[in-house]
Amino acid sequence: MKRRLPFRRWIRRVVQIAFLLAFVGLILATRPVPGETPSWWLKVYFLADPLILVMTVLAAHAVPLLALFSLVTVLLTFILGRVFCGWICPLGTVHALTGWALDKVQKPAKRRDTFSPWQKAKYYILGGALVMALVGGHWITIFDPLVLLYRTVTTSLLPAAQWGIETGANAVYQADPRIGGFKLTSVTEPAYQYLRNHVFVLPKQAFLGTGLILAFFIAIVAANAYRRRFWCRYVCPLGALLGLLAKRPLLRRKVASESCNECGLCTTACHGASASGLGTGWKPSECFVCLNCSTTCPRDACEFTFQPVIWRKEPAVQPVGLTRRGVLWAAAGGLVSFAFLRATPQGRGSVYHPRLIRPPGSRPEPDFLARCTACGMCMKVCPTGGLQPAITEAGLEGLFTPHLVPIIGYCDYTCTACGHVCPTEAIRPLTEEEKHQIKIGLAAFDVTRCIPYVYGRNCVVCEEHCPIPEKAIYCVETEVELRDGKKRRIKLPKVAPEKCIGCGVCEYVCPLDDAPGIRVITTNETRHDRHQALLPEVEGEEELPY
Repeated sequence: MKRRLPFRRWIRRVVQIAFLLAFVGLILATRPVPGETPSWWLKVYFLADPLILVMTVLAAHAVPLLALFSLVTVLLTFILGRVFCGWICPLGTVHALTGWALDKVQKPAKRRDTFSPWQKAKYYILGGALVMALVGGHWITIFDPLVLLYRTVTTSLLPAAQWGIETGANAVYQADPRIGGFKLTSVTEPAYQYLRNHVFVLPKQAFLGTGLILAFFIAIVAANAYRRRFWCRYVCPLGALLGLLAKRPLLRRKVASESCNECGLCTTACHGASASGLGTGWKPSECFVCLNCSTTCPRDACEFTFQPVIWRKEPAVQPVGLTRRGVLWAAAGGLVSFAFLRATPQGRGSVYHPRLIRPPGSRPEPDFLARCTACGMCMKVCPTGGLQPAITEAGLEGLFTPHLVPIIGYCDYTCTACGHVCPTEAIRPLTEEEKHQIKIGLAAFDVTRCIPYVYGRNCVVCEEHCPIPEKAIYCVETEVELRDGKKRRIKLPKVAPEKCIGCGVCEYVCPLDDAPGIRVITTNETRHDRHQALLPEVEGEEELPY
């Protein structure tokens, strides 16, 4: 006979699915809309993430005001325990769904799943990350569950789905199959057009490094085959932070000793392996408040009740059991790890990667890395698809952080969306007028590739497409000698460095698609005072007579 199982479990499952669908819905809603500033609601999940707030405060010594919304999650955790992990976290729901699917395939025997000392690992990882943040390292947030899922869906899953749907719809359209008088395209074309106009928006959007991003995501999901919710139990840094906050919640598990026969059935369905043994042993820091234990108990010996005073000892709770030695080793590990991240010349700011073109409004690189979570929101909202996850350009510390790749997409002259969706203000929100005053790089002609320079033929595509009102690219008429000895006058393009903002339109539109004749590099970017290689031209400076 099934006891309260349907009601309690299905309520939780409905809530989990609702939050997962809301998360995906906000990803789909994060898209460029000409003339509109993106709503702050698009980043509400990140604003509710206390790990992002804590790391930004420690690493950047700054408090994004909207991120204070995460204090709601903190308060909820103090009262209800790790209910965020069990009911709200979308990645947690993905793990739960994966475990449910694996149960259908593997048909594992019921076994008691109690607390393992290895579950302490996530707290030591968090400890090392907090120490790293104190000296300026924000790196651990690329493993934040909300960031990880958002980045994977944005850069891997959605582009893959878009390619599959576009390819399938084109194949059906070209074949134009019929079933009697019914044309299949009458169904596929409206569906494809709706998805193209309202879901995917950008045609053929694709991202660099998707294989690495997707492989990591598949690995952590596949780990559920070894232990259900493996990531949540052993690795998740946000779960560790919430576990520390949930040491003595007001909502506690209570076991009636006179009714409990220590059969262990409650431990067979526990998502977090929070029981330290059979009977009353319970660690609230590991409990996801899934309520499975109370619905599984055949004697009604287990239930959750509110404790009106947080410091009272009943119902009993047990600590995770972190050791002082373990905490010290974690702190040392954080310092050593950060030292290695900053051991490279680029990490120390003594050199600049020529292709690390950050979005307009980006802070100086150390401050940028102390804030950026690599969530991918700016990449999702970029109207040209030019913002791409960095792989090697910014070193390990800057893995998956955004940078502009002009050959894929340029920085739209009138767009300021990336700064308005950034949850930590690693990219400052700008007005259109403020953006026009910022330089993110400088264009330079490759005279071994540019058509007028190499082949003696006119090509003014870059000059025509330059969005600067006064044109940062201009042409100088020059006479060249052809192979047969005849003379020809052509226009040689030049760059005015005082006007170029590094938007990358010229590189994007260059007819040479493999290796453009003009490239944008980071020289003269506004955010770095030391990277101003070209001195400003002095008005009235005398020109040389030759």
